[in-house]
Amino acid sequence: MDCPGCGLQRSLLFLVRGEFVSAFKMYPAIYPMLLLFMFLLISKSTHIKYSNLITNVLMVTTVGTVLINYILKFI
Repeated sequence: MDCPGCGLQRSLLFLVRGEFVSAFKMYPAIYPMLLLFMFLLISKSTHIKYSNLITNVLMVTTVGTVLINYILKFI
């Protein structure tokens, strides 16, 4: 049985190799997740207006993408 994170490591390897479409096909939540982590790193070092709102939107987008991908695996 697959878990919600299955494919994440392989997707990261595809990104390192520059295979962006393959990374998305392997794990669609990779891009929202990377955006969230990059934003969190940037927001820790600089002051960004509405950073809490942006962080919440990115978190909901990431979790939503993970859950939708997980549900679609069973269809």
